[in-house]
Amino acid sequence: MNAFSGRRFSILDLAPVRVGGTIAEAFRNTLDLARHAEQWGFNRFWVAEHHNMQGIASAATSVLIGHVAGGTSAIRVGSGGIMLPNHPSLVIAEQFGTLETLYPGRIDLGVGRAPGSDEVAARALRHRTEEEDFPRQVAELLAYLAPAGPGQRLVAFPGAGTNVPVWLLGSTTYSAQLAAAIGLPFAFASHFAPAMLMDALDVYRRSFQPSRYLDRPYVMVGVPVVAAESDAEAERLATSLLQRHLKLIRREPIFVPPPVENMAGLWSEPEKFLVESRLGVAAIGGPETARFKLGQLLQETEADELIFVSDLYDHSKRLRSFEIVADVMKQLTSPAL
Repeated sequence: MNAFSGRRFSILDLAPVRVGGTIAEAFRNTLDLARHAEQWGFNRFWVAEHHNMQGIASAATSVLIGHVAGGTSAIRVGSGGIMLPNHPSLVIAEQFGTLETLYPGRIDLGVGRAPGSDEVAARALRHRTEEEDFPRQVAELLAYLAPAGPGQRLVAFPGAGTNVPVWLLGSTTYSAQLAAAIGLPFAFASHFAPAMLMDALDVYRRSFQPSRYLDRPYVMVGVPVVAAESDAEAERLATSLLQRHLKLIRREPIFVPPPVENMAGLWSEPEKFLVESRLGVAAIGGPETARFKLGQLLQETEADELIFVSDLYDHSKRLRSFEIVADVMKQLTSPAL
């Protein structure tokens, strides 16, 4: 029996805008990727809320989810995530209740507590920074999505009774503890902050309380991936990813740049260290290398699901990267392996 049998694989998309490209192009590419992902057997397609980040076009996350769900037919579509302190819980329940009603059985609601933005945008969004607010907001959200009780004066309509699956997202042990206490599935943001991955998974699994939402822990792990026909080609394509992370830590616009032959002269040693530390679980390489790295990650984390990010300059190369990953994951998770 294959130890990885039954493991799932998904995509996280930020509607990346490339250098010289447009937001409209990014949206077309997002939908095109989702349609291919559906054909290739990916389990879900998530988009994430970011603000004031030139190069990421998924700010109106619920709207984009509706666009993707409307252009596909079977793949689950959702948020990875909605930054809940930016919004009233009632509004999010209404938005996702609407989505679930339009696309029944296909909508996920992943929520996080970061602003998904810089300090300026966080202030404009009236982001609630008090730590104790987040558990209360999550509880409100779950209540709004549950069936309305007798005499309930405030009802999410649409929303009540839709029971949209709610996930908690995080890059530390905080959300891991909260997800465990409530009994929700947990997704760790190791695609950009892998440092506390194993600690968070350990906390979540040890503390998990079965609930009406979930009877056992369920873990999803974020993975940056660049797959190509050869290791050398994947390493070259991955320079777009490296440049983008470099621009992020420099607080510059993060449009996806074209690849370069190498990064020599583009970063300092401290910058190289910071970028590479953000990509600690990245799988970059040809099919065999990708298979080895992803198999190793599944073994180390025992993740129930991997969710992949692959932001490349050329859309056709990006499609091919995800296609290779789908083939690799099917091989790794085949019961007959």
